Amino acid sequence: MEQNEHAEEVRQEDRERKQFLKMTQTPVPKLVVTLGIPTMLNMMVSSLYNLADTYFVSGLGEDATGAVNVVLSLMSVIQAIGFTFGMGAGSIISRLLGRRAQKEADEVSSSAFFAAGAAGLIILALGFIFLTPLMWLLGSSSEAVLENARRYSRYILLAAPFMCMSFVMNNLLRSQGKAFLSMIGLVTGAVVNVALDPLFISGFHMGIDGAGLATCLSQVISFFILLFMFLSGRSITRLRFKSISRRPRVYGEVITTGFPSFCRQILASLCTVFLNWAVKEYGDGALAAMGVVQKVFMFAFSIALGVGQGFQPVLGYNYSARRFDRVRSAYLFTLAFSTALMSIFAVCCALAAPAIMRQFLHYPESREIGTLALRLQCICMPLLPLNFMAGLTYQVVGNKALAALLSCSRQGLFYIPAIFILPAAMGMLGVQSAQSVSDFLAFLFAIPFTVSFFRRLKRLQMQSEKENAGDRGETNGL
Repeated sequence: MEQNEHAEEVRQEDRERKQFLKMTQTPVPKLVVTLGIPTMLNMMVSSLYNLADTYFVSGLGEDATGAVNVVLSLMSVIQAIGFTFGMGAGSIISRLLGRRAQKEADEVSSSAFFAAGAAGLIILALGFIFLTPLMWLLGSSSEAVLENARRYSRYILLAAPFMCMSFVMNNLLRSQGKAFLSMIGLVTGAVVNVALDPLFISGFHMGIDGAGLATCLSQVISFFILLFMFLSGRSITRLRFKSISRRPRVYGEVITTGFPSFCRQILASLCTVFLNWAVKEYGDGALAAMGVVQKVFMFAFSIALGVGQGFQPVLGYNYSARRFDRVRSAYLFTLAFSTALMSIFAVCCALAAPAIMRQFLHYPESREIGTLALRLQCICMPLLPLNFMAGLTYQVVGNKALAALLSCSRQGLFYIPAIFILPAAMGMLGVQSAQSVSDFLAFLFAIPFTVSFFRRLKRLQMQSEKENAGDRGETNGL
């Protein structure tokens, strides 16, 4: 028994050593891109869920398209709950597994998983009880949009517990370095959703109910695929009833750790609600057009953010290893690569904006509104990476306050005021330009924090060089 345990310790140390060498010696560009691809695909797939529904629902009319956009806020709330438990638990178990505290890691994983399921059931119950006022509150612009939103949201509410638990499992797998396994569940769910949408909407003549049912089934299938990863032993942590904690402190720690993710998701939901309220006076066509623009923009943002997520572990390893030269190189490469990606996407979107709008909208007035809004947002797309790179950087180096401030600045500090002020001053043009204005202000806001971080890197580099020179001097003296 002791020999087996010793052999396992040796293997674990060997894996950790290889991982350390990989993170501190692999060429930076290759490392960032390789680590960023699975996360980028995960985020792109999440965006595809809403794009697929919007595309197939668009054939039912712009009141149906507007309804899907209204329910997007509800989905953001469900995601906020799932990410709170998932990101909180994932961060905690990564440290527990580093200490080889398997029992405690199983306790946190199981507790977060079942707590998220319970939270999803509460959302389901409250959603059905207050369905009509909720759909009005989220920005339904007419009775037709309200009715479609009610019908579509019923299926989303039924899927809420599965969605919350799926977000937890997805983050647990990623925290263990198993992003590919989490990607399998998400990609399969997206493929099923795209396949079932036309079958249910047109083939079975279910209309918007078919779109809702397709999304519900795809989320349930994704849930069971992710659950299989845990039940089949592919996950390091286990999900078991007997591991559920009875200590409030465990849940408090999970929620506290995941609270920044909750804030970001809730802000995203609030921004969608405020956008719906700002645009509803211009009719269902305007509501549908801005919803399409929002989803296309989310898809673009997920690409660049995925690359940024690949930068995080590179920064963490090399910053801790005092390889500040690699930290600088990784930061500059990721920023340049993300900016290039966003610039290419912005140019393509601006040129193809009329064609994109034709795929989702039927009336010329709605297409014109969407085309101009998308082109205005394309202007500032290349500026986005600087802000989220700064937020990711301060999060990794342990400055939670600045990380939270930067992460929430784009939507919280700038977009929410913009969506109230600009429409009042400029009408529909203010609605269309609010996101672009907030992105530009967020870019300016991030500049001093970025400069400050590079100055800090320079000081740390000089300090490290002095310490190394002192060590060499002592060695030579000996």
